[in-house]
Amino acid sequence: MKKLLVLATAIFAFNAPVFADYPEKDITLIVPWSAGGGTDTIARSLVKNAKQYIGVNVNVVNKTGGQGVVGMNATKMARPDGYTAGMITFGLSTYRLMGLSDISYRDYELLQLLNQSSAAISVNKGSQFTSLDDVIQYSKANPGIVTLGHTGAGAAWHLSAASLGVMHDVEFNYIPFAGGAPTRSALLGGHVSLAATGIDEVKDLYEAGEVNILAVNAATRHPAFPNVPTLAEAGYKIDAPVLDWRGLALPKNVPADRVAFLEEGFKKMFNDPEFRALAKQKGLILVYEDSDGFEGFLGNMEQVLQPTLDAVGLLK
Repeated sequence: MKKLLVLATAIFAFNAPVFADYPEKDITLIVPWSAGGGTDTIARSLVKNAKQYIGVNVNVVNKTGGQGVVGMNATKMARPDGYTAGMITFGLSTYRLMGLSDISYRDYELLQLLNQSSAAISVNKGSQFTSLDDVIQYSKANPGIVTLGHTGAGAAWHLSAASLGVMHDVEFNYIPFAGGAPTRSALLGGHVSLAATGIDEVKDLYEAGEVNILAVNAATRHPAFPNVPTLAEAGYKIDAPVLDWRGLALPKNVPADRVAFLEEGFKKMFNDPEFRALAKQKGLILVYEDSDGFEGFLGNMEQVLQPTLDAVGLLK
């Protein structure tokens, strides 16, 4: 018994400095969507000055596929040592409801909510459509002809466009892509007629005159896009806007002291003046909730999305 006690004491003494010295190396932040998209942009902007606040760099790694499942599952399955964090996004609220994956927010140690975004319906500068009414009227006369690019069935931008179609009896031809960047490229290249993206994701293209935003799926106009009408203002109101969200999480069972350290560190990055200025420049609406508030938000989100998914035939 005495030998066991000595051994346990030795093990504790050996392990203690590891926790005290954390972090000893850079931290990885897994982003489940492609480089250049809205989620990737906010992640890289957030951690740009990470070393100033936590003493090490945070390196973004993009792991795409499965409508975000691949990357978010990689975060869930990562070693729980505090050296891997992940961006979790809107899809986590729909996977189980759609029967795509068993993962949900309950599988993570939540850190914080970062952002909420509203969807935009956009066309390229050479489009035959100059208003949302043009799109709706043409689509009603030609069901299934108008192609609409998005980031996957059940993703926020798809549900935003699909809810518009359901409410106003319009049939689009939905074309999925692996993130906002390839969706924008398809729109610019004329491979799709419309794109449903975060409005912030097309800000630069809009300001450069490369795309025209026909409407935003929100209750009010976006402050960075005062000339873009809401769906209701464009004549096609829907019951409730579908908003995208992004947040930070860790695998389960990360030691409590490391969780607390990362919560504090990422909050400092969130409040970094350079990050907040860049978010404003990009049209990103920042919304902070701590781990408890984030959990409550996600629980409510599942309840809100159930009838939406049912309306578009995606609820399992």
